[in-house]
Amino acid sequence: MKWLVFAVLLLPGAAHAAEPLGAISALTAGKAPLSLSLQVLLLMSLLTVLPSLLLMMTGFTRIIIVLAILRQAIGLGQAPPNQVLVGLALFLTFFVMRPTFDRIYDEAYAPFSAQTLPAEAAIERGGVILHRFMIAQTREKDLRLFANLGKAGPFASPADVPMSVLVPAFATSELKTAFEIGFLVYLPFLVIDLVVASVLMSLGMMMVSPTLISLPFKLLLFVLVDGWALTLGSLAGSFVRVN
Repeated sequence: MKWLVFAVLLLPGAAHAAEPLGAISALTAGKAPLSLSLQVLLLMSLLTVLPSLLLMMTGFTRIIIVLAILRQAIGLGQAPPNQVLVGLALFLTFFVMRPTFDRIYDEAYAPFSAQTLPAEAAIERGGVILHRFMIAQTREKDLRLFANLGKAGPFASPADVPMSVLVPAFATSELKTAFEIGFLVYLPFLVIDLVVASVLMSLGMMMVSPTLISLPFKLLLFVLVDGWALTLGSLAGSFVRVN
């Protein structure tokens, strides 16, 4: 798990470091330096785990699920396309995670890059910061579930929860929260569908698709309430702020 956390250390550092291979070179301080090809191989190996980190250890899961449910509730099919939703979820995730990433960079990556902090201490410090964010978003019920399954605990404090228990509990909590928000997002559009279907049936227009008639009204409602700003703002505000 430590090498996964070290990959997180590289996320905020990529925006600040001038030499991306410098961090890998620093790992060989006091030893024979790695060849450039081996450094590139190590860097590419780290990049392969970044999608898993983004999905399971950040707020990306909650955001992308809510946006997908919103698109289905409106009934637009593939509009906005998947690429737009994923890109929007990605940048909103960086917005939500920016305080955490900045702290990882300032307290772990920057000292490590300056060779004033050993790699193990930097990994541990970055892991503690990410752990603090994840534990704040995780339900106690989910923590107890995976702690019991893993025969771990009891824990004296939230900081004592290991990553092996916290990561699946965090992912489960994010899924539950995403579906709760998605349910609330779906309700007003469901009401419009029911009203349109009732009106069409009362008029005897049973051959007309209710979805075809309700779609313009749902779009109008979404535009009038400034739906995208409301949804994205609510999503960003749904995360517990960690000091």
